Amino acid sequence: MFVVDTQVHLWKEETPDRPWVPGARERIRLNGHREEPFSYQECLELMDDAGVNRALIVPPSWEGDRIDYALEACEAHPERFGIMARIPQNKPAEGTAMLRDFARNPHVKGVRLTFHRPQDRNWMIDGTNDWYWPVAEDLGIPTMVHAPIWKAELGAIAAKHPGLKIIIDHMGIMARCLDDAIGYWVAETADLYEHPNIYVKVSAIPGYSTQPFPNLNIEKYVREMVDKMGPERCFWGTDITRLLGHGLTYTDTIEQFTKHFEFTPDELDWIMGRGISECLGWPIEH
Repeated sequence: MFVVDTQVHLWKEETPDRPWVPGARERIRLNGHREEPFSYQECLELMDDAGVNRALIVPPSWEGDRIDYALEACEAHPERFGIMARIPQNKPAEGTAMLRDFARNPHVKGVRLTFHRPQDRNWMIDGTNDWYWPVAEDLGIPTMVHAPIWKAELGAIAAKHPGLKIIIDHMGIMARCLDDAIGYWVAETADLYEHPNIYVKVSAIPGYSTQPFPNLNIEKYVREMVDKMGPERCFWGTDITRLLGHGLTYTDTIEQFTKHFEFTPDELDWIMGRGISECLGWPIEH
């Protein structure tokens, strides 16, 4: 089985010539990430131990919109890493120029947008981000979106831009929701199945349960998503730096799906790697 992790953050230590955005350390702690840097060398070692073929780097928000370290990882290991790049969402001219560059960069597989922080939460509905959708559609840039409260709006964007592939992060769950409280958010996301250009990351799953691993109390919500969206449009991922501090290994996060949750071999083939590879046009090499 070909395994692709759809979300890993890689970052370097904060230094005077590499400053983090204000409030970054508090955000890291609040979201449960480890505070020490996570290098691509360490990530590769964990991937090799667990049997992960590829990982998509989602540059962390605390480093701003820079993707230089992600590019370094891809240039060193182009067969193992790809980037879902960041852009300045509130700067149309600069963002458009960056998208045109990204469209020509083989390491950039798409873009990731966020609408869940105080500074960007309303950008989907106040016009700030309206410039992005037609440009990304025209350039064929798949887009990961973290926007838990804007499901209906995402559906409208998907309908207006049918050529744009939209991948919803973390099943569309609001941060810090746990156990059965995730059911509302999962159902909202799953109901977007009627839009064929919407996909979903069934990612960071252990972080949404207070029950012991393998978190069987929330398996039904993952099952609901896969049943509605179809396994071809559901993509496994870890957000591994949120889970390492909870006594879990990379192998645990894989086996949650392959050994503990009840999926068929064909479903797992799609969920664990084939689906995201086809979505991003990143062929699996046999």
